[in-house]
Amino acid sequence: MGEGEVVLVVEDDSAVRLLIVDVLKELRYRTLEAEDGEHALPIIESAQRIDAVVSDVGLPGINGRQLAEVALARRPGLRVLFLTGYAATALSRADFLGPGMDMMTKPFSMDDLARIVREMLAKD
Repeated sequence: MGEGEVVLVVEDDSAVRLLIVDVLKELRYRTLEAEDGEHALPIIESAQRIDAVVSDVGLPGINGRQLAEVALARRPGLRVLFLTGYAATALSRADFLGPGMDMMTKPFSMDDLARIVREMLAKD
């Protein structure tokens, strides 16, 4: 269960975004939402507390990986969980992921999402 950590959810599919936000809220995380990287940037660049980002990889405009680079430059130590519907991206995860990053392939269970977010936020 969360302890009030703030998770920014960046997902262009509104139904998927709502589902992820609902699950995180049930787990006592505070959430922020953005429909794409362009809308997420002002949140990342603000003084708002953010402990983790859950982002689709295939966002229109600024993709999830590019967004993570900006976020980590602004907020070192931030945890990032990528969501992807592309198995090819998941296969090259060693090249794709940096420190503090993880990846889940869609579709995924909400239990798996909860477990990975909890594990990411528990790391020092």
